[in-house]
Amino acid sequence: MTTFPAESAYLDELAARLRRLLGEDLVGVYVGGSYALGDYEPGRSDLDVAAVVAGPLAERRRAELVAALRHESLACPARGLELVVYTAKAAGTPTAEAAFELNLNTGARMPFRVDTEPVPGELHWFAPDRAVLQDQGIALLGPPADVVFAALTPSLLLPVLAEVLRWYRGDGRRDDAVLNACRSLRFAQESTWSSKPAAARWALGAPGVEDRALVAEALAARRTGAELDAGRVDAFLARAVARLEAGA
Repeated sequence: MTTFPAESAYLDELAARLRRLLGEDLVGVYVGGSYALGDYEPGRSDLDVAAVVAGPLAERRRAELVAALRHESLACPARGLELVVYTAKAAGTPTAEAAFELNLNTGARMPFRVDTEPVPGELHWFAPDRAVLQDQGIALLGPPADVVFAALTPSLLLPVLAEVLRWYRGDGRRDDAVLNACRSLRFAQESTWSSKPAAARWALGAPGVEDRALVAEALAARRTGAELDAGRVDAFLARAVARLEAGA
């Protein structure tokens, strides 16, 4: 796995601050997302981190975490930090619910936000993130990720992944939308989590994937920033949603 010295040092300090602030209530700290899937790109990617705590957080404890971990207190070398805090019960329960204690987004190139309860219309992000953590999460502190996070079955995840793609039909980068759809389709067919580029390369030869030329264009656009045709992307996402809802 490629190493990133600045990011590695940052993650170590992040975990150390969580340990100082939470003490024995901290169960573990885990890195997921592109960093765990081998797709992290300095300057472009976020750092997706989950902290697991023994029980619910008091409001004072949430405020302390935000103050200590926001970009102004601990500069993030990535585009930004997406930190989610779960209780051990929530992490260990096989559910598609968001079920978090704190959701913090902070970084030089990321809008700052703090959520202490799920926001309607944005509930679909959390279960797939936990599924990636359970499958390939990197433990910075605590037991292995697959011990702490419950495995989520396809029957739980496929409807949520369809919701993610519906969100992309109205928002988000078009190349990222296509690659995300490829990753969801690969999970649906093989129960395998992979990076978005790896999933796109899989889709180029996978049965039932239409408009493979668009997939190739999305891979290239990830490097060049070229804009994809909106109509073709929307049609690709619509077909992917239909397959996910049908159980692929």
